Amino acid sequence: MTAAAALALASLLPPSSEMAQAQAPEGIFKLDHLIFIVQENRSFDHYFGTYPGADGLPYDETVDRYRACIRDPVLNRKSCSYHTTQQRQLGGPHNWKSSATSVNGGMMNGFIEALPPTERWCVDRSSNACRRYVGPQLQPDVMSWHDDRELPNYWTYADEFVLQDAMFAPADSWTLPAHLFLVSGWSAFCTDPHDPMSCTSNKDLKDYGRHFYGEAPVYAWTDITWLLHERGVSWGYYVGSGSCSFGRPCEEPKGPWGKTPAGKNPLPGFTTIYETQQQDRIMTHEEFLAAAGTGELPSVSWIVPGSEVSEHPASGAGVTQGMAYVTSLINAVMEGPDWERSAIFLTWDDWGGFYDHAEPLKIDDLGYGIRVPGLMISPYARRGYIDSQTLSFDAYLKLIEDRFLGGERLDPATLGRPDSRPVVREEVAELGDLAAEFDFDQPPRPPLILDPNPLKRLR
Repeated sequence: MTAAAALALASLLPPSSEMAQAQAPEGIFKLDHLIFIVQENRSFDHYFGTYPGADGLPYDETVDRYRACIRDPVLNRKSCSYHTTQQRQLGGPHNWKSSATSVNGGMMNGFIEALPPTERWCVDRSSNACRRYVGPQLQPDVMSWHDDRELPNYWTYADEFVLQDAMFAPADSWTLPAHLFLVSGWSAFCTDPHDPMSCTSNKDLKDYGRHFYGEAPVYAWTDITWLLHERGVSWGYYVGSGSCSFGRPCEEPKGPWGKTPAGKNPLPGFTTIYETQQQDRIMTHEEFLAAAGTGELPSVSWIVPGSEVSEHPASGAGVTQGMAYVTSLINAVMEGPDWERSAIFLTWDDWGGFYDHAEPLKIDDLGYGIRVPGLMISPYARRGYIDSQTLSFDAYLKLIEDRFLGGERLDPATLGRPDSRPVVREEVAELGDLAAEFDFDQPPRPPLILDPNPLKRLR
């Protein structure tokens, strides 16, 4: 056999084990699917303040337990944190003004003072209407907390995977700015929706500069889907069926999860979606479940809840129904063929008015905001690990960029598209790296399928 023939034959043979090992992906490149589930309006201390080993509620030596007490201007004394089993709550206002009042220059003692003195926020806490929303000493429920008695699945995920106890909301404001940061690393107002250079930082967007379904786009700066499209990276953004994202006629929601308001689905408001013609990548929860079942998940998935399962304190069917919804999504990934190459990140968009003791860092004029819960679930997750790196939604973008975009950032200097953002959030020195939460040398861990409704089973 000639040398040329031998080479030709060798090219047809399967690679040797050494070659296969050399070609096998390493580190974060073992992850082909990054999935981000974003719930609503809970602080870290409210959900995990008593979780063992986490940076939770401070220890109070006077009562020999973990709790926090802050001034209560209604009762004219201090009110302290307490355990609650209530499924629906009031929480508090969650905008930039109430954030500033709550943080109070870093003292973290203004959460009750941030409550407007109105019936909605139970200024008369002894009234019959407010009885279910107060603690045993008439504390407002912004001082309440849950644990594994109400949230067994979330606490199990923390036990078995990774709990993030320094995840801060990206903006010291409400839902919409948080979701804008989730997909673009910025929240801004644009005087001209066709001119990215007309955009300036804005964390309000309550009365102006906000997109509603069916209207023309108003967000002119660059979101991450622009870069994903450039590199041919697949993505999906999943919302409640019947949400009518682009104003077209649509059917009623197919299941019990409800529609998704525009404030939690900002992508239809970005001009980039129209420029790249990617409107069809905004899909429904049912389509996510189908893709998970058939092994057709995109490289990047974002999932935001419908109004019935959002865990917003005063809406929907309550905390455990929100947990059931999230568990169903996670189970679908675990039961599907993509599990061994996936990482699921679960967080909440803002603090919902609930107490948290950790002072947020000031990264720029928009944030960080008050701390929220964060979990990472993956076959490569470090088991029972508490990640105390400073994180925000910017870390999600950083991981997407490092895994799929060769480390390219949402940086005006390199985007190839005009963009006026003043800070490249992924490059902030204080921001941690989510890659630290994985052990890629361990064999992929098997799925952990949980009952979406464990409390019903226990009753």
